Amino acid sequence: MTQMTDAEIRARVDNLLAQMSAEEKAGQLTQYFTFSRAPDEVARVEDEVRAGRAGSLLFVSKAEEIDRLQRIAVEQSRLGIPLLFGYDVIHGLRTILPVPLAVAASWDPAVAEEGQAVAAAEARAIGLHWTFAPMVDITRDPRWGRMIEGAGEDPVLGSAMAAAQVRGFQGAFIGAPGRVIAGPKHFAGYGAAFGGRDYDEAEISDNELWNIYLPPFKAALDAGAGNVMSAYMGLNGVPATGNRWLLTDVLRETWGFEGFVVTDAGAAADLATHHYAADLGDAAVRALDAGVDMEMAPPFGEAAYRTLPQALAAGRITAAQLDTAVRRVLDAKLRMGLFEAPYVDLGAAAAMLAAPAHRAVARRAAERSAVLLHNAGGLLPLSRDTGSIAVIGPLADSARDTVGPWVFEQDDNETVTVLAGIRAAAGPATRVDYTPGVTMPARLHKSIFEDDVHAQTQRLVVDDDIEIANSVRLARAAEVAVLVLGEAHIMIGEHASRSSLDLPGRQQELLEAVLATGTPVVLLIMTGRPVDLKGAEPAAKMMIWYPGTRGGEAVANLLFGAAVPGGKLPYNWPRNIGQVPLPYAQLRSFRPDWAQERYWNEGNAPLYPFGYGLSYTTFSYAAPRLSADRIAPGKTLEVTVDVTNTGPVTGDEVVQLYIHQRYGSAARPVRELKGFQRVTLAPGETRAVRFPLGPGELSYWSAARRDRVQDETCIDVGVGGDSTAPFMTSFEVAG
Repeated sequence: MTQMTDAEIRARVDNLLAQMSAEEKAGQLTQYFTFSRAPDEVARVEDEVRAGRAGSLLFVSKAEEIDRLQRIAVEQSRLGIPLLFGYDVIHGLRTILPVPLAVAASWDPAVAEEGQAVAAAEARAIGLHWTFAPMVDITRDPRWGRMIEGAGEDPVLGSAMAAAQVRGFQGAFIGAPGRVIAGPKHFAGYGAAFGGRDYDEAEISDNELWNIYLPPFKAALDAGAGNVMSAYMGLNGVPATGNRWLLTDVLRETWGFEGFVVTDAGAAADLATHHYAADLGDAAVRALDAGVDMEMAPPFGEAAYRTLPQALAAGRITAAQLDTAVRRVLDAKLRMGLFEAPYVDLGAAAAMLAAPAHRAVARRAAERSAVLLHNAGGLLPLSRDTGSIAVIGPLADSARDTVGPWVFEQDDNETVTVLAGIRAAAGPATRVDYTPGVTMPARLHKSIFEDDVHAQTQRLVVDDDIEIANSVRLARAAEVAVLVLGEAHIMIGEHASRSSLDLPGRQQELLEAVLATGTPVVLLIMTGRPVDLKGAEPAAKMMIWYPGTRGGEAVANLLFGAAVPGGKLPYNWPRNIGQVPLPYAQLRSFRPDWAQERYWNEGNAPLYPFGYGLSYTTFSYAAPRLSADRIAPGKTLEVTVDVTNTGPVTGDEVVQLYIHQRYGSAARPVRELKGFQRVTLAPGETRAVRFPLGPGELSYWSAARRDRVQDETCIDVGVGGDSTAPFMTSFEVAG
């Protein structure tokens, strides 16, 4: 398919606009949910499509149904404008990758790009055109369930992952074959919700907004993202979806974004819920005026943008405002080639969903995402000749939990659980026993999704007392016990914040009972949050996240040494919830010598620092070398460090560059990540790793000057395997 020129697109949009009524224009700006379990709602949406009053649909995930609805739009509406189909393809459609937070733990943007290219190929094959991803919200509060969709606490790591995901989803241009429009969300500040409570307001200083929360969005737009989703919550007193400064002054005028903006579900209508707009009609006017092009209408609710024709007639909006928004939506449809090729190739869709190569991508991503936290005495990797293994835990054989939250079209029958992976990988003489140990508790409150595609699966219910005793018996009879503990998929994600970092249910009791047997224990943690183990210390601990369709295969490869863990934490891991928030990049403050003694009853340091992760080998770092000891503002120097694999096996190290600015127009954090590279080294191999440090890395937004600045100052430099890397050299920035 030949790409249309910008002039050709403008001409076609102008022609369509000249033919459209105000109702049809408002329809192009309205996206409707289509829940198959609600036939009356589906019929209502079909009527809107037929009448030309719907521009987009979401939550249609069957190729045949997408094709049927598209034919109604093209063949039965007056102007035949095709629908834009959107969907939450967060970490895979049929082939499920590890959750985005896990992929961030790989510290390998190529893993993110390759994985989202697979997701895009499957989505596009069934007729989807647009994904509501990546989520690029920075979060520093692990109570917030939606942290699972992001890249953790750091803007440099978050920006790299945001750009990589956009490239994976969207390709080189909007409309690239086998790709979909990327929609970074939620603009902006959603990850800073009070108390980690989903949907609550956020109060973010200008310093944090510009230096922490906005950079990943800018990186996603620089990578070419064609859509942005506005956030639900209030930002500094103004709802994000009605915030003209945010959606117009920053997004369009400062950054030059030319794509279209969509609300999160019901967020335009909810401007009235915020007591910001007077009613539904006022909400529509305020959202459009702020810079929202398309409303994702409330599920089963009234669409605010349906009132735009009345607002136009009353003079509350102008024809130019309405046409500008419609133009952006039609532009996206033309660039995606929907007017020329609106329908689904059903045969190609089936083949794409079954592609074996996609499963291999998912397995590799899971292997590269796991973070080895502890490995006393080199317990891991296990020998394939191990005589007996006890696999214990409610998540060990749960296919639905293995793929994690925010998936809807996965095939649980092909998901490899941890138990299945261990049984397939263990030697023929190895006995593998299994018990769930305890019941995973149900949610205290019902999820808004449980009536629909997020429905909580029927869980195995056991007598916990009997099963804990059984777990102890199996552990005592085994050479090693592998515990798979954490959170069920429904306990994290949207509408799934938690007030505790404890293991849910009686899992802590199970862990301590098995540890008391004296059998060596490998703890595999399946969740996205840090957890508080109350001081329990298994011989080995590995964060496996929710590892996806081939998760159990990947975990088994890691356990038995066919793969070597190289992932690193994308957040500080607090000792307990009382330390939250605990970002590594905090400001130096009063009595820095007391920095680790802020609490009278325990230290302030995290249990595991940002960037931390072990391997089955070891690495050493030489002192970093600078290409200059003084540079002028605007110039760049190079940092070089020699890294050596000092251990027995080939492994990956994530080399991390941190800086600290000693003085300037504002106080800067004690350390900031400014570069990273994941490198593979053979035993004894040394490699020189190089990083640039220039205005992109050394400038920041200054609250004192209300602008981005680069100070004349002294910069300390440290390079190492996590955020505790010591500062070993420095340079001057001076004119």
